[in-house]
Amino acid sequence: MEYGISQLAIIPVRNEASERAEMVTQLLFGETYQVLEMQEKWVKIKTAYDDYEGWISRVQLTTCALLDYEVFEEQIALPLTSKPVTEAIKVSDRSSLYLPAASALPFWNTNTCKIDHELFEVADHDFSVTDIITTAKTYLNTPYLWGGRTHFGIDCSGFTQAVFKLHGIKIKRDASQQAEQGTVVDFLPAAQPGDLAFFDNDEGRIVHVGIMLGPDQIIHASGRVKIDKIDGQGIYSEELKKHTHKLRIVKRYV
Repeated sequence: MEYGISQLAIIPVRNEASERAEMVTQLLFGETYQVLEMQEKWVKIKTAYDDYEGWISRVQLTTCALLDYEVFEEQIALPLTSKPVTEAIKVSDRSSLYLPAASALPFWNTNTCKIDHELFEVADHDFSVTDIITTAKTYLNTPYLWGGRTHFGIDCSGFTQAVFKLHGIKIKRDASQQAEQGTVVDFLPAAQPGDLAFFDNDEGRIVHVGIMLGPDQIIHASGRVKIDKIDGQGIYSEELKKHTHKLRIVKRYV
């Protein structure tokens, strides 16, 4: 088995071995993965953080040792960038990388991290987070992007996962997977800030998730990250003057 680590700020992960294939998620700087299959131009991987499978370009592959993979696997123990953008300087050529929030910094030492013998300076770093709701609101107006996980494009479950990751709470990648975690909140009026609300389609499949701000408001990624009202039926959009998502369940993770 081979193992890898992202040495780029963002690497798209696709559902097929093709540049035209759908992006299903993204690898952020410092995130690790197992190599499942190697082709001439593509590599099938499984992410260490959330066991998500997909394909990355072979030219974006950076391998790492099993020992490093095991150390970095949980991610939560590593320092994570918290600002929407953090500049990292690649020491070997003094070029810049612009790291999104929730990037991991392996082998952190004062103001440097290291990946595959390459040293990166991260002078203007900030690891501080206050509370889940404050972190969630930093994503307001981020455009919706299927498979996205950053302030420059994010999907509904990428949003909830990123916010929780910054607070040391590990949840899966997709809304349907996240709905299987946590404990049930029996009634909507009992919802607390930081709970997750899940929404289903006409077939009963979980298709959307957002973070509760209280029993009657939710922040979620739909078109953009925004705040809407929520009631027993689901999310109500003031812009559209109608309910847009049908409530299925509310879960608590802390």
